[in-house]
Amino acid sequence: MDPIIEYFTDMNPAHRSLILVGGLTMFWMIESAVPLFSFRYNKWRHALTNIFFTLTTIIVNFTMAFILVQASFWVVENNFGIIQWIPMPMWLYALVGLLLLDLIGAWLVHFVEHKVKWMWQFHLIHHTDQHVDTTTANRHHPGESVFRFVFTTMAVIIVGTPMWIVFLYQTLSVVLTQFNHSNVKMPAWLDNALVLVICTPNMHRVHHHYRMPYTDSNYGNIFSFWDRLFGTYVVAENEKLVYGVDTHMSKEETQDIVTMLKIPFRKYRPHHDYDKEEVL
Repeated sequence: MDPIIEYFTDMNPAHRSLILVGGLTMFWMIESAVPLFSFRYNKWRHALTNIFFTLTTIIVNFTMAFILVQASFWVVENNFGIIQWIPMPMWLYALVGLLLLDLIGAWLVHFVEHKVKWMWQFHLIHHTDQHVDTTTANRHHPGESVFRFVFTTMAVIIVGTPMWIVFLYQTLSVVLTQFNHSNVKMPAWLDNALVLVICTPNMHRVHHHYRMPYTDSNYGNIFSFWDRLFGTYVVAENEKLVYGVDTHMSKEETQDIVTMLKIPFRKYRPHHDYDKEEVL
């Protein structure tokens, strides 16, 4: 464990950037070779739109990073938080930290975003993508990036995580998010094995179906079992999925950056009621 702790304690910013860019490049190449959907779209133009929102996410997180760092230092110095209070081996300390950060900092905030109207208005920008691929992973409105950061900071305080676990969690989160958004056609045997522990593309893309009730399912980020535990896990035939969100299907609302930035501040539009006969 010592080399892992040492690496993530003083993680080089260049390495973090390399993981982000390297992950996007790797999954971009894989999904181009073995795609589930053969989208008829300008892949580079689509990527540039999503990269814009990736950059805004980076800016928001970089601007507020000192808060996260101070929170982590405080819990360690004051022996505060769940993993600070319960004696355990270092490997278990890291595992429990990762699990709880994923639960509070990713699954919970994602669930809340779908239940609170004003938060959904920001989060739906992520759902407006009608060509979900690996670049969709970081397609988040800057406003959403702020309250996701707030939940991550809350998680650090509640869990009591040192900075090396935070960096480890963020690294895994970046890679797994790029993976489970990728337009990759996975063999059933491989998906069935991986989905027991982590969120796979076959699992997560159900969440991106344009109609309810699928939109409100499969909230997982890294670990898949939170959805099973809380009854939000849904299985559907991926080939029948239609991406987007039914209230915002026009090209202007799915491709124009300025329009997407304004959507959260417009009048709320509820999902259309779904017909049970339409369920996949």
